[in-house]
Amino acid sequence: MTSRLDWIQQELDGLKEAGLYNHIRTLSSPQGAWLVVDGKRVLNFCSNNYLGLANDPRMVDAARKIVDKYGVGPAAVRSIAGTMDLHLELERRMAKFKGVEAAISLQSGFCANLATVPVLVGKEDVIFSDELNHASIIDGSRLSGAKIIRFAHANPADLEAQINAAKGSYRRALAITDGVFSMDGDVAPLDKIYEVTSKHDVMLMVDDAHGEGVLGAGGRGIVDHFHLHGKVDVEIGTLSKAFGVVGGVVAGSPLIVEWLQQRGRPFLFSSAATPPDVAACIAAIDILEGSTELVDRLWENTRYFKAEMKNLGFDTGHSTTPITPIMLGEAPLAHEFSRELYNEGIFAMALGFPTVPRGKARIRVMISAAHSRDDLDKGLEIFARVGRKLSVIH
Repeated sequence: MTSRLDWIQQELDGLKEAGLYNHIRTLSSPQGAWLVVDGKRVLNFCSNNYLGLANDPRMVDAARKIVDKYGVGPAAVRSIAGTMDLHLELERRMAKFKGVEAAISLQSGFCANLATVPVLVGKEDVIFSDELNHASIIDGSRLSGAKIIRFAHANPADLEAQINAAKGSYRRALAITDGVFSMDGDVAPLDKIYEVTSKHDVMLMVDDAHGEGVLGAGGRGIVDHFHLHGKVDVEIGTLSKAFGVVGGVVAGSPLIVEWLQQRGRPFLFSSAATPPDVAACIAAIDILEGSTELVDRLWENTRYFKAEMKNLGFDTGHSTTPITPIMLGEAPLAHEFSRELYNEGIFAMALGFPTVPRGKARIRVMISAAHSRDDLDKGLEIFARVGRKLSVIH
């Protein structure tokens, strides 16, 4: 008898045959430079834990203390009975850290994009979106109902051409770009994009998920990096990467924050972030405001690892950030490379279509301040051995 769900099995079988099936590994240790993955201790080149804060004792202590005071969950959405003084403190601290007038926190960076785009534009409007923007931007844009016009990746000239071509066809316009592109590790030319959007009176939104805690003075992000304070209308951030916890933030104009409180659907219809998560995020701000040591170490590790990988003959793409793609081409090779790395003691996952375009599969190495020089040297040694075994390098 044919099941109405047989098509799903066929699709899954197709993914496996094409070498695109994602085998999800299981961790049984805290995040750090080393992990226990599927029962094996391996060097971690996979997590977004840029500053090593996910298991920092100061963060753990902050979360533990707040559990005793507030419990583990808010039990309500923010707009009814879920807004705690902790949430407001986080928002005040994030606004100060980012150098903006106001901020609002949400459950994740993904939720931040889903909340924000639809409250800024609708069916009579247009979105100009970088062709490599994150899935959460794409989904938020689709939910808005606005017409979506893609512009060539990191190309302000093409953005302006698309704006000119669409003139007169919309009520409001919003340009959106990632700050740091998560697959390639390149940085959007936000200063040049701002020149275009300000010239044409187009709202500007940047998703700084991989720039927060990485770019700018002491990790204050891409707007600080380009000295664009007060010029970018909306900054989206995540607290699950460099901050090491979970959550999202929207920073910028008090008007936009107030409007999100009234109409942002994840804010209105999904329970608030938990007290220990919020407390840990505040602790992360304390750490970043107190010292640039972790950000400095992250960049020192990044420069060393990238230079040595290039010396070995690996193609690391166009990255200018700690995200280090090892370009391999086809997905089956990338998956085989990942398996060989794991067998040798490195956890670094393969990324293929649809996460990246066909023919651009890779291993994405995520460098962290938690890595010691010995860790990096160990990783380089294993990459070299696997690269030669699979004829990626000579």
